[in-house]
Amino acid sequence: MTRLFLGFALLLALVGVVSAQVPESRRLRVTENRRYLEHLDGKPFFYLADTAWTLFSRLNREESDRYLANRAAKGFTVIQAVVLAPEGGLTTPNANGDLPLVDRDPTKPNEAYFRHVDAVLRQAADDGLVVGLLPAWGHYWKQSPGPERIFTAATARTFGEFLGRRYREASIIWILGGDQDIGSPADRAAIEALAAGLRDGDGGAHLVTYHPRGPGRSSDSVRDAPWLDFFMEQSSHGARDHDNGLSIEHDYEFIPARPALDGECRYEMLPVGFYYAGTSQLDRFDDYDVRQAAYWSLLAGACGHAYGNNNVWQFWQPGREPRIGANQRWSDSLDTPGAFQMGYVRRLFESRPFTLLVPAQTLLRDAPDHGGAKVRAAMARDASFALVYSPRGESFTVDRDLLNATRLREIWYDPRYGVSYAVHTTSSRGFQTYAPPTSGRGQDWILLIEDAAKNWPLPGEK
Repeated sequence: MTRLFLGFALLLALVGVVSAQVPESRRLRVTENRRYLEHLDGKPFFYLADTAWTLFSRLNREESDRYLANRAAKGFTVIQAVVLAPEGGLTTPNANGDLPLVDRDPTKPNEAYFRHVDAVLRQAADDGLVVGLLPAWGHYWKQSPGPERIFTAATARTFGEFLGRRYREASIIWILGGDQDIGSPADRAAIEALAAGLRDGDGGAHLVTYHPRGPGRSSDSVRDAPWLDFFMEQSSHGARDHDNGLSIEHDYEFIPARPALDGECRYEMLPVGFYYAGTSQLDRFDDYDVRQAAYWSLLAGACGHAYGNNNVWQFWQPGREPRIGANQRWSDSLDTPGAFQMGYVRRLFESRPFTLLVPAQTLLRDAPDHGGAKVRAAMARDASFALVYSPRGESFTVDRDLLNATRLREIWYDPRYGVSYAVHTTSSRGFQTYAPPTSGRGQDWILLIEDAAKNWPLPGEK
């Protein structure tokens, strides 16, 4: 007890420096309809994350500044990163030569390491980014992994309060879990204590979610937790054409409602199904795979989406042990097609009042409903517009009577290049079959059908 008290006293002595101060208008909350996120001033927040689990442990300041600027320029709004990183987080010093903890003790944070975290969070805020901040990867609190476990309920609460106080004013979202599910009373005690410590430290200033083991859902472990603000799924990396919208649909039905999103799905440049025996290192997810996952989940009702690149999340470069087939320097992997195309996802959704959208498969009267060609649709609550995603460019039929407009404007949006084509305006109603401009794998299209009287600009126009 004396050791824990002394450790806690040290923590309180270290929390005088806050990483980044942000105006209250940029803080986040759940929308009134419980389906989306917004700033405290009511401006909608589109959660579009890049996965950078090892950001604090592997990049120096110059490198992290370059990375953050690149992601902000592409339109990302969130960076998901871990304080106690998954890859050698306790035993391998960061780029400055510092370990995060003294003697692997969560009650003894190393001030030098956290000054670096402070600086990265300040730069992220300056670039307009929110950091989805994981206090620790799952094997540090999970009972079963064994030797890497360092947290008890007591030390988890102490570490959580330290982080909460230090980053009370930071532009962050707390993400608990770290690729593990709760499997025992000790696991639950550690997670609940960490959540309580964060809230004690930051006074409840930040949203909290939970990153589960994949494939999985946070609702399976912590659905009724009072500290959980929104659900996070991990659809994982097992196969092409895995409909991650199914997990969003699953969580969409819970009462009380909470927003939901896929926080880890198929990474660009990652070997497909790498955890299955006999898989090929040459068969890798591409930009089409990550686009398909994004649109499937969003049209199923997600409040946002998280992208990842296999070389970037681990910031691989020659001289480091490659994980899961990393094969290209991280800095050369920043400008892949999928990373650019995530910005086009945000461009489309923010071009309309996207927080009105609800899943609307009933809008479809004849469309592929399974496999890689499955068509998904969403429509605004006021029926002023709808989005329909055809992953293979296959034809589908829409019941236009469900839309509320005297005249309808029909637009094709190309998710590969972020460009739009207004093709028709009509007063006709009834069923209409639409044939996208091209078809086949990689030829996905979005139909935007809307009230012409709104006179909204085409997506991508100023």
